[in-house]
Amino acid sequence: MGRGDKRTRRGKIFKGSYGNTRKQEVKKTVPVASKPAAAKKAPVAKKTK
Repeated sequence: MGRGDKRTRRGKIFKGSYGNTRKQEVKKTVPVASKPAAAKKAPVAKKTK
């Protein structure tokens, strides 16, 4: 058991693979706050002759 054994952590590091023995940390996504609806510009009134 060692570098050549894919069932061990050291073997997975050597082979460059991942799995139950070598878990990856999952980053949690933070929802991005959208801009408020009031920030939108009002339509410009057309000039009449």
